Amino acid sequence: MQSEWWLGLFGGALIGLAAALLFAGAGRIAGISGIAFGRLDPPLGNHLWRALFIAGLMLGPWLGISLGLGQAQQPDSSELGGWALIALAGLAVGFGTRLGNGCTSGHGVCGVSRLSPRSVIATAAFMTVGIITASWLRPLLTSGTG
Repeated sequence: MQSEWWLGLFGGALIGLAAALLFAGAGRIAGISGIAFGRLDPPLGNHLWRALFIAGLMLGPWLGISLGLGQAQQPDSSELGGWALIALAGLAVGFGTRLGNGCTSGHGVCGVSRLSPRSVIATAAFMTVGIITASWLRPLLTSGTG
């Protein structure tokens, strides 16, 4: 498989640019969970930019794949325990973002760049738990495929 490291670099630069433009233009932090949850009951005048931001999140990958910049890969839910486990994982992530007062994008992209101590600690916790979880789950998920 051909190395496509530049796609990650380009995507990361676009994420940073979007976060900077949202902060400079609207004074808002590009925290996805806050934007999405705020869409449920947004303050007056906050409907359009939230809807456009979420639409961009959904259209961006589609556009990239349409332009041939990557491959579409559907997750095989049967390997991960089915849709119930995927739904449970989504609920756990949603609960974690509320518990942590933000998500990886809000803390990791925006908070760390603003040198927020709370965001630095939260991002370190996200990364540590993610690394431990991936290290623990990888042998379990790949044990039957060798």
